[in-house]
Amino acid sequence: MSSTAGKLVTSRSELNIEDYLPSGSSIQEPRGKLRLLDLIDISPTLTEAAGAIVDDSFTRCFKSNPPEPWNWNIYLFPLWCFGVVVRYCILFPLRCLTLTFGWFIFLSTFIPVHSLLKGQDKLRKNIERVLVEMICSFFVGSWTGVVKYHGPRPSIRPKQVYVANHTSMIDFIVLEQMTAFAVIMQKHPGWVGLLQSTILESVGCIWFNRSEAKDREIVARKLRDHVQGADNNPLLIFPEGTCVNNNYTVMFKKGAFELGCTVCPIAIKYNKIFVDAFWNSRKQSFTMHLLQLMTSWAVVCEVWYLEPQTIRPGETAIEFAERVRDMISLRAGLKKVPWDGYLKYSRPSSKHSERKQESFAESLLARLEEK
Repeated sequence: MSSTAGKLVTSRSELNIEDYLPSGSSIQEPRGKLRLLDLIDISPTLTEAAGAIVDDSFTRCFKSNPPEPWNWNIYLFPLWCFGVVVRYCILFPLRCLTLTFGWFIFLSTFIPVHSLLKGQDKLRKNIERVLVEMICSFFVGSWTGVVKYHGPRPSIRPKQVYVANHTSMIDFIVLEQMTAFAVIMQKHPGWVGLLQSTILESVGCIWFNRSEAKDREIVARKLRDHVQGADNNPLLIFPEGTCVNNNYTVMFKKGAFELGCTVCPIAIKYNKIFVDAFWNSRKQSFTMHLLQLMTSWAVVCEVWYLEPQTIRPGETAIEFAERVRDMISLRAGLKKVPWDGYLKYSRPSSKHSERKQESFAESLLARLEEK
């Protein structure tokens, strides 16, 4: 052992670091000052590298994390199979019957009230409000929803708006079963769009289409008119503008914070122990999303009605929105990220990216010249 160690020490002492360094002829001297064209040439590479980091941070807000498999051995697999039989063959049919019964009661009452009480708007609105709350309760019951509400129940008052983080369209249902909100929502096709244009319009809901630029002006005007009405249902807005996976919050749109009224934050947190309530509308229709919820054991959720907020002197609408987002994120245990949720639907054009690359190269060159 001692002789071997001596050989190793001797061999290490004979190592010459200079043998591993490049020769002087192979070292290239700098060609002079960097040119703008050189930086523009390498800026796409830098942009792609930064873009990969950004995409990873951005896309994780809209990914549903699949549950870890627990039926991996011979002891647990039969128990898992028994659970599948119970959920699909017993619970799911019972939940379908519950929802069907709810729709029967709702439609048999809503249609006559909506048609026969045309001249008595106040009475008709009060009955329709109760009916909408009722059908939403049947929806929550069809998932075996376990929802715990914290804080005072929202009330009908002028010049106030409620804002909440957004995970799925069921956010609206969970909140609507307690209070008949008038919600701002994307216009959807199919049976959901039919409900929007008939039943939900009775509670004053406002629809928009992201692809229509004119809709923004129309919606902004409707929002201002709605919050001024003393008898209108409370206005509910999801300022993120898209569904996020209930682990993060993306930037809040400032529209809800420019109305000059009191903002009432609502924090929603889903427990993923039985099912992930996040709706990825690009990969799954809302019908399939409901079936996923109805075939789970239960949907567990907590809702916090937080303290109303008003804009502070000298505070901008963007700063006001960020302050409210801080409150919601802290209460629901969500991480804040500085991304615009609309990037989920549209990415910058190639020309815009090229202009950004040139601007980045020019600023980098200016910094290098200063040094």
